[in-house]
Amino acid sequence: MNRKLIRPNLSELKDKLGLPAKGGGGEVMTPVPSPVTASGEPNPAVNPAAPTAPQGLGSPRRKIAPPEQTNAESFYYLKQMQSKTPMVIVLQDDEKVRGVIEWYDKHCLKVNRVKEPNVLVPKHNIKYIYKQEEEPRIRRSRAVKKEEPLAADVEIPVFD
Repeated sequence: MNRKLIRPNLSELKDKLGLPAKGGGGEVMTPVPSPVTASGEPNPAVNPAAPTAPQGLGSPRRKIAPPEQTNAESFYYLKQMQSKTPMVIVLQDDEKVRGVIEWYDKHCLKVNRVKEPNVLVPKHNIKYIYKQEEEPRIRRSRAVKKEEPLAADVEIPVFD
């Protein structure tokens, strides 16, 4: 198959830009790009830091790092503090601390407890937290309601 490469004639482009033709022997001057495009927008070729700068001009734009805090944790703690929700805090060693969160900061929680001293719990020592009302209920087996007949009272048929 015969494919023909289509490429512009460079001499025509040089004539349009006002550059001397090949063999002129003089110093070639490149045109300075306009700071504004025909549509009135800033020309990214002039300002390599522009967000629309084409590849190869200046340094590539870096992605902005995500925020350190999403505020989801703050929102949750504030909601529980305002409603004074009884919480269960399970520590790394599976010890449970029950109480209401009084305040928090970047590194710890202060928990108010009933009939026990208040506790300052470091966040790195927390395994997970849940509301006390969501705590799984332990069903205790009730004592036998009706007396079951003793073994002596039960007749066992004997087959010969």
